[in-house]
Amino acid sequence: MRKTIIVGTGPAGLTAAIYLARANLNPLVIEGPEPGGQLTTTTEVENFPGFPDGIMGPELMANMRKQAERFGAEFKTGWVTEVDASKRPFTLKVEGLGELQAETLIISTGASAKYLGIPGERDNVGRGVSTCATCDGFFFRGKKIVVVGGGDSAMEEASFLTRFASEVVVVNRREELRASKIMQARARDNAKISWALGRTPLEVVADDKGVKGLKALNNATGQEELLETDGVFIAIGHTPNTKFLGGQLTTDDHGYLVVKPGTTETNVPGIFACGDVQDNRYRQAISAAGTGCMAALDAERFLEASEAFSAATV
Repeated sequence: MRKTIIVGTGPAGLTAAIYLARANLNPLVIEGPEPGGQLTTTTEVENFPGFPDGIMGPELMANMRKQAERFGAEFKTGWVTEVDASKRPFTLKVEGLGELQAETLIISTGASAKYLGIPGERDNVGRGVSTCATCDGFFFRGKKIVVVGGGDSAMEEASFLTRFASEVVVVNRREELRASKIMQARARDNAKISWALGRTPLEVVADDKGVKGLKALNNATGQEELLETDGVFIAIGHTPNTKFLGGQLTTDDHGYLVVKPGTTETNVPGIFACGDVQDNRYRQAISAAGTGCMAALDAERFLEASEAFSAATV
C-alpha cells in the first residue's frame, strides 16, 4: 500500500510528485497513454517562468519527470479504470497493474480539448492547429487566424487573438451563436473579427510548412469554400477526464471536479484534485503546477493528521 498515488502526469501531477518525493513519501505516479499531458503536443513554451528563451513542451515535461524521479517518485504506465473512494485505503483498478491501494489520492488527469474530427486537424496540432489561444496566440503576430466555435469560449479566444493577428475569422456551423449576448457584442464590436457563420468545417489544409487554410461547407449554398488562414484555433470546449471516478467525487455543471475554496480537497477526505481537471478557467501550465504543489502539501498534511490521530487512539 502507498501513502500517495498520483493519477496523471501533466504539470500538476509532476509538481505534486516532486513535492511529495522531497517529503520522503515516495509517491507512485500512474501515467496514462499520453505522459506529460497536453504540453507534450505543444511546440515552444514561452510563458513558463525560468525559461527566458522558451522551452519545448515535451522537454519541459521530461525535465519535470526527471526532477521527480531524482527525489524518489516512482512511475508506472497504466490506465486507471475504476476507483473505490468509499473507504480508506482507496483502491484503484489499473489495466496492466492490477489493484493498487493508497492512503491518499491526487487526481491530476486534466481535461481533453474537444476536436472536430476532420481530416488534417490532429496531424497539424503544433503546426498551425491549436486549442489554446493564450498558449499559442503569440506565434501568430500579423497573421490571419480562424477560430472555430460559437460559444463563450470561442468569443473569448477570438477577442484575445486580435491582440496578435491581423484578422480573426469566426467559423460556426450555425448562423446563430451560443455565446452569451455580452460576449457576442464584445466580439462583434471588434473591428479585427469577421464572420463565416453557417459553415461546417470539412478539412484543415496544410503543406510541409504548416496550415494554409480551412475547407468548409457553406450550408446555405451547398458549396465548398476554402478559407485561407495561417492558423486554426478549435474552441468548442474541453472534457474533464473524470469518467474513471464513477461519479464518486462532486463535479460542477461542466464535469470539472469541485474543490473546497483555497484548497485542493474534494468532497472525499484524502482525495485531492489539481490541474485542469478542476480548473475550467485558467488552464495554464503554471497555474496547474501551482495547484500540484498545493495538492502535495494538502496530502502531506492530511497524512500527518491521520497518523497523529492513529497514534493518539492506540
